Amino acid sequence: MESKRLQLLEEEDKQRKKIARMGFNASSLLQKSKLGFLNVTSYCRLAHELRLSCMERKKVQIQSSDPSALASDRFNLILADTNSDRLFTVNDVKVGGSKYGIISLRGMKTPTLRVHMHENLYFTNRKVNSVCWASLNHLDSHILLCLMGIAETPGCATLLPASLFVSSHPGDRPGMLCSFRIPGAWSCAWSLNIQANNCFSTGLSRRVLVTNVVTGHRRSFGTSSDVLAQQFALMAPLLFNGCRSGEIFAIDLRCHNQGKGWKATRLFHDSAVTSVQILQEEESLMASDMAGKIKLWDLRTTKCIRQYEGHVNEYAYLPLHVHEEEEIVVAVGQDCYTRIWSLHDGHLLRTIPSPHPTSKADIPSVAFSSRLGGFRGAPGLLMAVQQDLYCFSY
Repeated sequence: MESKRLQLLEEEDKQRKKIARMGFNASSLLQKSKLGFLNVTSYCRLAHELRLSCMERKKVQIQSSDPSALASDRFNLILADTNSDRLFTVNDVKVGGSKYGIISLRGMKTPTLRVHMHENLYFTNRKVNSVCWASLNHLDSHILLCLMGIAETPGCATLLPASLFVSSHPGDRPGMLCSFRIPGAWSCAWSLNIQANNCFSTGLSRRVLVTNVVTGHRRSFGTSSDVLAQQFALMAPLLFNGCRSGEIFAIDLRCHNQGKGWKATRLFHDSAVTSVQILQEEESLMASDMAGKIKLWDLRTTKCIRQYEGHVNEYAYLPLHVHEEEEIVVAVGQDCYTRIWSLHDGHLLRTIPSPHPTSKADIPSVAFSSRLGGFRGAPGLLMAVQQDLYCFSY
């Protein structure tokens, strides 16, 4: 395994172009387009795949007010906001526990890739189970964290204002900071649906809690298994949940607690579901599980319409990233390889080895965007592993 990783890294360092499909190159693509064998949509999609297969790895310079911490603290996870101009980070610190930060991507320009880490004094010795961006005052104004309980301290869901880390004006007051006592939350999701305004959900052991941040009102829905993954739909009043049992079900938010018919949709995997992603038209859903299966489901027929082969997972809680604009699916396996598939047909486009030796403690965390650094940014993949941040741009 290690020799294969080193061989792939050597090939990347030599900048050998990786062809996404056999017999697939820029000249043949252009020729087929001129002859009318490809319509505009297919040509744009395949041209994007070609660029993606040739992207190169570059190390990103991270600036911070505490350079010694950058050398010792290890990335646990990174999470890009909606506009991909900020990364929220959870870092494991040398003395034990975790701390949080926000990396601004707005200054990340080639040829020198440089970003700034905005840190905060917030520190926890509890495990961070789940994280998502929350839009309370405005889009992505807060970060929602689920923390496990430890000893006499119960588990909780905490809303941290992003302004605690970085503020455009020194006189700005931080937004609402609050904590909700929630025992053993495995997952969380923030709602942008108007029928669940100012609400977030937490997936617990055999229960789902939907909490209104402003009023404190809660609704509880009993389940038959631990809820490991969640996402709210935007147009339909639905909350999708993935369970340890392999079941995926939707809660109709118009129903009362345990009211009749609150399970709107039911799908089934053969293993624990670790990630659910609703696609934009809300007619299909992508899910991944602990058996390494990634499936695309048609929500109208409740049938699996496509599988994405090659993902490696046996027991880890691993996220799935779907980017519809670029029509790709990205997932990091338990073997520390980052794989990119075509959303359109499930073809494996790229397999990226970790820059560091494979380790259960050093599974990379990634973020993909068509505009890294905001509106004027370029497309690419960000990868955080150990103390380093890398950019695969094209």
